Amino acid sequence: MRLTRARLGLALLMLPTLLVAMDTTALLLALPELTADLGATGVQQLWISDAYGLVVAGLVITMGTLGDRIGRRRLLLGGAAAFAVLSAAAAFATGPLMLIVVRALLGAAGATLAPSTLALITNLFRDERERGRAIAVWATCQFTGGALGPVLAGFLLQHFWWGSVFLAAVPAMVLLVLAGPAVLPEYRGDRAGRLDPVGVALSLGAVLPLVHGVKRLAVGGPSAVPVVLLAAGAALGVLFVRRQLRQDAPLLDLRLLDLRRAGNRPFAAVLVALVLAGVAMAGTGLEVTQYLQGVLGHSPFASAVLFAPMGLGVALGTMTAPALAGRLKPATAIAGGLAVSGLGALLTALADGTDGAGGLPVVVTGITVLALGTGPLFALGTGLVLGSVPPERAGSAAAMSETGNYLGGSLGFALLGTLAATVYRDHAHGGPDSLPAALATASRLPADRGAALLHDAREAFTAGLHTTGLVAAVLFAGTAVLVLALRPGAPAAAAPESDDAVEVRVRTTR
Repeated sequence: MRLTRARLGLALLMLPTLLVAMDTTALLLALPELTADLGATGVQQLWISDAYGLVVAGLVITMGTLGDRIGRRRLLLGGAAAFAVLSAAAAFATGPLMLIVVRALLGAAGATLAPSTLALITNLFRDERERGRAIAVWATCQFTGGALGPVLAGFLLQHFWWGSVFLAAVPAMVLLVLAGPAVLPEYRGDRAGRLDPVGVALSLGAVLPLVHGVKRLAVGGPSAVPVVLLAAGAALGVLFVRRQLRQDAPLLDLRLLDLRRAGNRPFAAVLVALVLAGVAMAGTGLEVTQYLQGVLGHSPFASAVLFAPMGLGVALGTMTAPALAGRLKPATAIAGGLAVSGLGALLTALADGTDGAGGLPVVVTGITVLALGTGPLFALGTGLVLGSVPPERAGSAAAMSETGNYLGGSLGFALLGTLAATVYRDHAHGGPDSLPAALATASRLPADRGAALLHDAREAFTAGLHTTGLVAAVLFAGTAVLVLALRPGAPAAAAPESDDAVEVRVRTTR
């Protein structure tokens, strides 16, 4: 009976996980239409797309600890109710400024969802094996939603207006609010970290400039503004770390990253792996989506369908991870999966600029294999992170895991995106400095000159894709080695008990 209720609770928790992931990626396809309708400028477009992720990244640590303190179910249901109301407000936004503000508030509501759902899974499933399967299902829904988001958006935009993309999340959130009290347990920790206002301010002050600086670096290249943002975020991050290490009950327990304690090493390895895998996946994904549209000439909707195997590959990998855990140690399964991801990244480095056998099939196979290999990391690694802390700190641990994902993705867009842009410019022979600019310029030139410019631009972009694939392969290989190097060692042999110790133990058991 208890297991049946737990599974019903898991099914309910998957609704916000799936819909929020779909909402995040679906916006990318809806952005051109809503921009034209609302009259948003280029800067406003950037804030419409970034406001949600920036606020989530800044508040997820705080929300994880807040859920541990006031109750995870209470925080989840409050966040879901706010998400439903704000999604409806976004759908009927009358101007770009209103939409930016609503998207930022949606980020605050969204920050409650991931740590709360993960932490509640630890309450629903006490058995380690069942909990591992549940986390695999959670990760599957997250990445399936990310893959299906653009496809759903394409369908909705063909039949309805752009606001329908936001309204898609409302029914799921309403169902969660109504059914949650009957199915989900409440949990709050007596020893959960207190809500430290100074720590909250420092975490926001560190994460927001860092993430925004990285995004500005990816969009505009090196300049004073992103450098100042990164420096400010780094300085506040140092202050945040120092404060957390001095707290008895910190907002974020950074002592778990102390490699001098052998028990912390797998935890630290998984968090670093989540960041580096996020860098590799985001950077490769950014280049492949542009390759499908700008080099191969597919429409945005067709590109979304062709790119879906990346998200579905992660979903399949997470679903098969529990079966692997029955045959291999978690660290071995995670490292093996990352090695497979490295091979997938290498495939993308072999693609040419055609729809033939050396182009589209190679890229789609590459991103599918790459994504499939990350499944054990997201399923088994997340379970390892949650299992490394007491139940009352599960929300904080889940927040740490989610922060690693967000930072990895942002760094991937910036670092690998900037690297690919540099390679493009080196191969463009003085032409336009980006592929979209080359496409726009070619359309205004005579046919023969336009065709020559397009050929050079597509070759240059493909060279950037090759470089990104090679770097991603190196990151995956290095991460696999790191996970194996920091895996738990064999337990030390127990020292023989002295006669006095045996006598004491015997007396205490009588």
